[in-house]
Amino acid sequence: MKNYKITVQYDGTRYNGWQRQGNTQNTIQERFENVLSKMCGKNIEVFASGRTDAGVHAEAQTANFKCDTELSAEEIKEYLNQYLPQDILVTSVTEADERFHSRLNAVSKTYEYKIATRKPDVFIRKFVYFADDVPNVEKMRLSAKQIVGTHDFKGFSSVGKTKKSTVRTINYIEIFEEDGIITIRINGSGFLYNMVRIISGTLYEIGTGKLDERVISEVFETKCREAAGTTLPACGLKLIEVFYQ
Repeated sequence: MKNYKITVQYDGTRYNGWQRQGNTQNTIQERFENVLSKMCGKNIEVFASGRTDAGVHAEAQTANFKCDTELSAEEIKEYLNQYLPQDILVTSVTEADERFHSRLNAVSKTYEYKIATRKPDVFIRKFVYFADDVPNVEKMRLSAKQIVGTHDFKGFSSVGKTKKSTVRTINYIEIFEEDGIITIRINGSGFLYNMVRIISGTLYEIGTGKLDERVISEVFETKCREAAGTTLPACGLKLIEVFYQ
């Protein structure tokens, strides 16, 4: 049985996230597994580098699946793109080592959160958060330096009680502005539930003066979610790339 690695982009607006759920069939994983199961003539399970939540987008999500098929990798790609919805696109299919796992082998991921400081172009409105206030971007950049490194990010997440480690490493945060769009680009070893959206919300509220920059060290010390900023809407978040050794 061959193992295939696929790269996928999707507009997550109308989906209930990546992960298959018992109460809905409207997930991206479900769409993939339905098409692949028909292609292979048996039930196929697809594994992604990580779940993206309802309304979150991906420019290059990585996933893998195993199946027996006489189709070439290029033919699999063509088959998937023929039967998947138009808001999901497979950009590459390659045969991977049998031990490759898209989640377990990932070493880092890059996300971007986009904030529009003026009414956005209609063609990008589904992919940005339209903010009420214009933040000080330089203040956001200075505060972001406190987040880079290895920390316990429990206070910057919505995980609640868990026995699993909430320690993660943020490799870098870049913040830049162009044509009324502020982009927060974050690369890290992994991310907790809502972590990027809460970090982005905290930096945004520091930039607008609603929060003091000292709140970041407070959240790390107390691990208190309530001390951090708001969870920004899902529409502005996009998974940009997943990195492997």
